[in-house]
Amino acid sequence: MFGIGGGELFFVILVVLMLFGSDKIPEIARSLGKGMKQLKNATNEIKSEINKNSDLNDIKNTFNDVRSDVTSHTKNLGNNITEEINQVKENIEDASGPIKRMR
Repeated sequence: MFGIGGGELFFVILVVLMLFGSDKIPEIARSLGKGMKQLKNATNEIKSEINKNSDLNDIKNTFNDVRSDVTSHTKNLGNNITEEINQVKENIEDASGPIKRMR
């Protein structure tokens, strides 16, 4: 456990018992447990925030892809309409060429 042997662990427990006394050890253990719980909760919150941000980035990327597709299709549609209008103008000019009124 953590690279500590049995004898070393016994020595650490003995030193803690001598420093704090038997009445303080349960309080210390409780506070260590609470600290570990808070650390675990903070770690889980950080993980969930990272996951939310990665989901948000995926949504942003998808939105940007859709926006670029819509923009390109809109430009193509505008170009196609302009070409059709020009063709109609040419057809009208060709048809009205010999029929033009004289002033």
